[in-house]
Amino acid sequence: MRFILRRLGFYLIAFWASITLNFLLPRFMPGDPVSRMFARTQGKMQPEQLDALRKLLGVDDRPIWEQYIDYLHNIVTGNMGISISRFPTPVTEVIAGQIGWTLLLGGTSLVIAAVLGNLLGILAAWRRGGTIDSALPPILIFIGSFPYFWLAMGALYLFGVILGWAPLRHAFSDGLEPSFSLEFLSDVGAHLVLPALTIVLVSVGGWMLGMRNTMIATNSEDYITMAEAKGLRPGRIMFRYAARNAMLPSVTSFGMSLGFVVGGAMLTEVVFAYPGVGYQLLTAVQGLDYPLMQGLFLTITAAVLIANFLVDILYVRLDPRVRSN
Repeated sequence: MRFILRRLGFYLIAFWASITLNFLLPRFMPGDPVSRMFARTQGKMQPEQLDALRKLLGVDDRPIWEQYIDYLHNIVTGNMGISISRFPTPVTEVIAGQIGWTLLLGGTSLVIAAVLGNLLGILAAWRRGGTIDSALPPILIFIGSFPYFWLAMGALYLFGVILGWAPLRHAFSDGLEPSFSLEFLSDVGAHLVLPALTIVLVSVGGWMLGMRNTMIATNSEDYITMAEAKGLRPGRIMFRYAARNAMLPSVTSFGMSLGFVVGGAMLTEVVFAYPGVGYQLLTAVQGLDYPLMQGLFLTITAAVLIANFLVDILYVRLDPRVRSN
């Protein structure tokens, strides 16, 4: 319990620091979002309207500390403000409308890549020098070394344009209404395959190599030799003894990756025109949308910290050595 409370205190301090940076960084950017809105209306807004907008969006001429106090109060009350680029939609509604697609794409890709990569790493290390260990790592690392946007555009051109096997854009076909019907879910799955596949191809090599290296070190431990001397089945030794202990670094990596899933795969969403938080963040930065940028950064930061805290709690369960520290 002391370990968990210490970690909780650390994450609370980190969250406060991230909130402060989240408040300051957009205000250090050049330009004024209200002036950009004024330019879009071709000068039709009155000066008093501009002042009201600046006050509403929290970018008026008040001292920075007053804006900071109001910002903290809004976070506590769950008010993230009004989006400038999607005016007058609240930031919470914008994020809520995009985050589900990001979690679907990023979560599916992460789970497939982690499970497949770790399984291949276990098999490669257990049969070191075999076919899997010799052939797959160079191939997967070669594929992963390509710039992601190049691989994504190549896959989209080949399977979408030339062969016509995959949809070209969006998360579902135009004209369909979101529902839990079989038609809609199958259409969403068809749109998900290609972007998820490209993410898996890029990342599965790293998961495999990480597990392989840890598994090789674990295989040399005395308890593995003892299990073999006792005559236990190779499959039981591989999974119950070696892989179980070699999984600890992968658990940490998975927890961190799970937190960053909320940030979205920006290049994926841009190339495939897939709705999500990553693409929305790019739009917010281009439009100097302070409230939306702050809401997105805050959501991503909270997800990363919560995921890491859950991993710390899981570590207490998986590794008894942590409990004695």
